[in-house]
Amino acid sequence: MREAKVLKRVLYTIPIMLAIAITVFVFMRFTPGDPVDIMMGKESMVSQQDIELLKKEFNLDKPIYTQLYIFLTNLLKGDLGKSITKGVPVIELIRETLPATIELALAALTLGILIGIPIGIISAVKQNSWLDRTMMAISFTGISMPSFWLGLILILIFSAKLNLLPSQGRINFLIYIPKVTGFYTIDSLLAGDWEAFVSSLRHLFLPALTLSAPLAAVLARVMRSSMLEVLRNDYVVFARAKGVPEKLVILKHAVRNALIPTVTVLGMEVGALLGGNMIVENVFGWPGIGRLVVTAIFDRDYPLVQGVVMFYAFTFVMANLLVDILYTYLDPKIEL
Repeated sequence: MREAKVLKRVLYTIPIMLAIAITVFVFMRFTPGDPVDIMMGKESMVSQQDIELLKKEFNLDKPIYTQLYIFLTNLLKGDLGKSITKGVPVIELIRETLPATIELALAALTLGILIGIPIGIISAVKQNSWLDRTMMAISFTGISMPSFWLGLILILIFSAKLNLLPSQGRINFLIYIPKVTGFYTIDSLLAGDWEAFVSSLRHLFLPALTLSAPLAAVLARVMRSSMLEVLRNDYVVFARAKGVPEKLVILKHAVRNALIPTVTVLGMEVGALLGGNMIVENVFGWPGIGRLVVTAIFDRDYPLVQGVVMFYAFTFVMANLLVDILYTYLDPKIEL
């Protein structure tokens, strides 16, 4: 029964993805600027014939409805097209930059969970204390702070002033590690190169911290609210009346139930970490998908922007689907 409901939810994502595909296609076509003119503007002595040939190669000489039909037909085949400016398939560019984005997102997610959830639990247990007020004030600051501003401040402090951490790239350019997974931290460990591992961690820390700050703040506030509600429930009061140790009451009875709404927020934030890291990647020169799509937008590289947006949309939809499924395991009373 559960499998049938999961399949039904998966089928619901098809019209959503189709609507997103059409929307991004239309918006890109109505964006001012011609991709071929922008690209050819960088070259000298380009003839009109060369421009027309390039437009024909990428079907830009056809009516917009024909372009849309070609795009959707190729999309159904798993073909995201070929980048206009780079001349290689979009799927290859995504595959090349995806490990950097995933590594950054996982690091930010780990930091966000390790910081946000304990703060929310402690704030709820110590409700209305100075510790609670201080932590909530810090979390409110984290939510309000723009990522690009926080990133620049961290660069100014830890890179420019203290010279403790690098501000650009993924690893020291003098270090080479064999590519296995594409995750520099893992590949350096597989190669047994401690220097490369330390270098990759040092390059990873500042962008991950910048990206995790809003996540940690949101998780802390949601976890605190959920914990306060759970701690007032009868089963928690009953457990305390039976003499169950307070730590066991918090960890066994309160935290698990308080995690249910927190998991929902976490699932939404996972999609945001993968799709909303464009600014952070550009600030720190991180060679991921976010930086790739920003360049593509400026170049009006239609296939590349469309392909990356479809990848972002698919990631976000799947993250929310997995959260809904995880919900049913955390609380069997909840159905898909």
